[in-house]
Amino acid sequence: MTDRPAAFRRDWLRLARTQSVGAVTFRELIRRFGDPSLALEALPDLARRAGRMSSLSPLSPALAEAEIAQGEALGARLLLSCDPGFPPLLAALDPPPPLIWVRGDSRPLERTCVAVVGARAASALGLRFAGTLAADLGAAGMTVVSGLARGVDGAAHQGALATGTVAVLAGGVDDIYPPQHADLHAAILAAGGCMVSENPPGRTASAADFPRRNRIIAGLSRAVVVVEAELRSGSLITARLAAEMGRDVLAVPGSPLDPRSRGGNDLLRQGAAVCEGAEDVLRALAGLSGLAEPDLPFDPPPPAGRDPADQSPGTARDRILDLLSPSPAPRDEIVRLSGLTTSEVNAALAELELSGQVVFTAGGGAALA
Repeated sequence: MTDRPAAFRRDWLRLARTQSVGAVTFRELIRRFGDPSLALEALPDLARRAGRMSSLSPLSPALAEAEIAQGEALGARLLLSCDPGFPPLLAALDPPPPLIWVRGDSRPLERTCVAVVGARAASALGLRFAGTLAADLGAAGMTVVSGLARGVDGAAHQGALATGTVAVLAGGVDDIYPPQHADLHAAILAAGGCMVSENPPGRTASAADFPRRNRIIAGLSRAVVVVEAELRSGSLITARLAAEMGRDVLAVPGSPLDPRSRGGNDLLRQGAAVCEGAEDVLRALAGLSGLAEPDLPFDPPPPAGRDPADQSPGTARDRILDLLSPSPAPRDEIVRLSGLTTSEVNAALAELELSGQVVFTAGGGAALA
């Protein structure tokens, strides 16, 4: 539980759900203003001075309160990224998701999490391997995380039912996709597992939600295991995001004659560890160095002195726009090429997203809208 006032939690949700406020901009606004209510007050002016033509209105208090009530009616908990109960590996991301909804028993999130992901049209051997691997990891005290999709995801959840498994959903925590997994969804909750989602309860998943879902899967996990995957698949996106986060990536080797093995074999060529069973995952985790702790200061009041973005806002925004293209660029590369400080770049990028000129990828890269 948290002692954050109800108004603070409502305004945190309002800011996170406001149009053009992604995770990167959300974090910058909290850094700059120290409190979500102050950030909400400043939003229209920030967007206007960055060149936004249409008005930017934050989510209304009534809609935020309705989302909170809907979640509570499902028995779900809203966790803010500043809450003590927010998963620490997720809070350590750059940037972390501003909030998640958790439906079910959240205790599996407190254990070491390992993601097991793979092809929807998996082979019989792949399904059997995923289920056995998940059961063995659960017996070793790990929590298996996956995405409730058909194929490998479903087999992994089934294998870990007895020890508590976490399903990360692209829609709301009550959105069952695919519909054929309604029984599995219910079984996970009944067996002491939980559903996790960034999206509001009642939200039906769209295509744009799945990369963000994959980022949460990777972010919750100390290691990601790819059982089977074709060269273009969401599982490889999850593996790439995990590698960028400094998490271990393992892959199950497969026949070069099976298209479902090409993604995993390609990961192995790129340096992923071989996974032939739970002992390989445990060995990788035993050698994993400590991950960075979150350093985002949520509690202090707004910093004294001038806002970093006010020192030369137009110049910083123009310089960054000149560097960007429709292809995403990492923020550290923007800092290096622009000659600006990290604070100046983050502040300018936040205003550019609010103005609608810049978008961020699931991995945090910036691109022209």
